[in-house]
Amino acid sequence: MPDSSGSRPLSELPLEELTACHECDLLMRRLALAEEQKACCPRCGYELQVHRSNMVRRSLALVLTALLLYIPANFLPIMRLNMLGQASQDTVWSGVVGLYRSGMEPIAVLVLLCSMVIPLVKLLCQLAVLLSIRQAAARDLGILLYRLYHGLRSWGMLEVYLMGILVSIVKLLDMAELHLGVGLACFVGLLLAQVWLEVTMSSHQVWDALEDKPDARD
Repeated sequence: MPDSSGSRPLSELPLEELTACHECDLLMRRLALAEEQKACCPRCGYELQVHRSNMVRRSLALVLTALLLYIPANFLPIMRLNMLGQASQDTVWSGVVGLYRSGMEPIAVLVLLCSMVIPLVKLLCQLAVLLSIRQAAARDLGILLYRLYHGLRSWGMLEVYLMGILVSIVKLLDMAELHLGVGLACFVGLLLAQVWLEVTMSSHQVWDALEDKPDARD
C-alpha cells in the first residue's frame, strides 16, 4: 500500500517512519512537525502527533507545581462542618482513615491508592522522565518509568474523588453549616495542574526525546 505522498510503499519503510492511529488503526507515514503543529488521522480525525514548544520546561514547571500542591491538597481541610453544635473538619487523609475505622478496609485501601499513592507516583515518574531527557545516561531509566506512568494513568482518579466531594457538599448544604477549606482549592489546583501537564507533555515528543532525537527536545 503506497503512502499518500506517492513515494515508497509503506511496507518498505522502517518502523520508525510509520505511525498507526490509536482509534481506527490506519497505518501511515510519520510526519516531521514544526513547533506547535499537530498531525491528525485523515480517516477519523484523531490527534496522532503534536509538537509543543518548550515542552520540557513547561512540563517541569507544571509537575513541580502539582508536587507543591500535593501535600496541602491531601492534608489541609477540604470542608468544615457544623451540625447541631458539633464541629468537624475533613481532609482526603481523614476520609481514608474514617473508612478504615468504619470496617471498610478494602475501600479505604482503594481510595488511598487511587486518590493519594498513584497520583503521587505518576507525578514522580513524570518528573524523573523529564529530567532523564537531559541526561543521556538516564534515558533507559526514563523509558522504563514512562512505561510505568502509562500503566498507571487509568488508576489515578482525582476527578472521581472531586466529584464525590462536590456531591457531598451539595447534599450537606441544607443539613448543616458548611465552610469550604483551603484544602479544596489546593485539590482543584492539583487536578488542573495534572490535566494541563497531560496536555503539555506530548507522548510522541517525549518518546522521541528519550530516543535522542534532537528536534523533539523542548
